[in-house]
Amino acid sequence: MGSRKRKMAEGLKEIKKQTAVAKLNDVPTSPRKMRLVADIIRGVEVNRALDILRFSKKEASIRLEKLVRSAIANWESKNEADRKELENGNVFVQTIMVDEGRSLKRIRTAPQGRAARIRKRSNHVTIVLGVKNKPVQQPVKEEE
Repeated sequence: MGSRKRKMAEGLKEIKKQTAVAKLNDVPTSPRKMRLVADIIRGVEVNRALDILRFSKKEASIRLEKLVRSAIANWESKNEADRKELENGNVFVQTIMVDEGRSLKRIRTAPQGRAARIRKRSNHVTIVLGVKNKPVQQPVKEEE
């Protein structure tokens, strides 16, 4: 029983080594605006994702580009022997999540002596990079 758990733990360590995580907390942009940019790079190879973000006109793309670079650096520090995977284009944005952060509540004056509430939203972004699995080629059977 103990050896089975040990093998499972080794497998999980190997999977975790293949992935790299980077987080960006309390970004002063609404989550909806950030998700528009995040959806564009989800599932895309990292070098292509950096190009997409660099030439995007959205404000959120500046922060996301920095976050992708951080995730790439994290991946490189975990996988120093597999640097060729990055150059070959096998590293991609596996998941990117944009969650709602805290909202700062402010008050703006409204007509007839009333007050209107302003919500200054923020978000948290988490990005996970993974490596594409290489397809295993099956031996071709020759016909006689």
